[in-house]
Amino acid sequence: MAHHHPLLVLAALALAISSVHVAAAQAPSSNPSAREYLQAHNQARAAVGVEPLKWSESLANATSRLVRYQRNNQACNFANITSGSKYGANQLWASGQSVSPTMVVDTWVKEKDFYNHSGNSCVPNHWCGVYTQVVWRKSLELGCAQATCVKEQSSLSICFYNPPGNVVGESPY
Repeated sequence: MAHHHPLLVLAALALAISSVHVAAAQAPSSNPSAREYLQAHNQARAAVGVEPLKWSESLANATSRLVRYQRNNQACNFANITSGSKYGANQLWASGQSVSPTMVVDTWVKEKDFYNHSGNSCVPNHWCGVYTQVVWRKSLELGCAQATCVKEQSSLSICFYNPPGNVVGESPY
């Protein structure tokens, strides 16, 4: 079977999910996915001089419950996470081969190209909010999980951040 780079999209499609892979309750030292999510986040944070995040079992369990809910009840659509949530959140829907935690975070971090730190603004017609959440200085904890849609070869990845970032009028770092 040919190895194809996944087509990453930011649109929700109705899909059936047949398995869930979760970076959840184990400490990062014994959970490769947790370590990978954390390392990718902390690399992006170090690049702009922000202290590293710590892995949170509580947040990982919350994202695990949410991706399972999306798998079981919402056909792999994006979760409806409101701005009033007690956690910050990033999501990524990917089509193609499964995506690693590093690929997920790298996709969010690519928004850095459109972010203007001195003006704390984003280039018109682009989004920067998932990048700024990754590097938000006041966020201290991270927990992530991924649902894999085997039949459709797609996945939904969600990370929660505590405390949440992207406070209007505040610079991320």
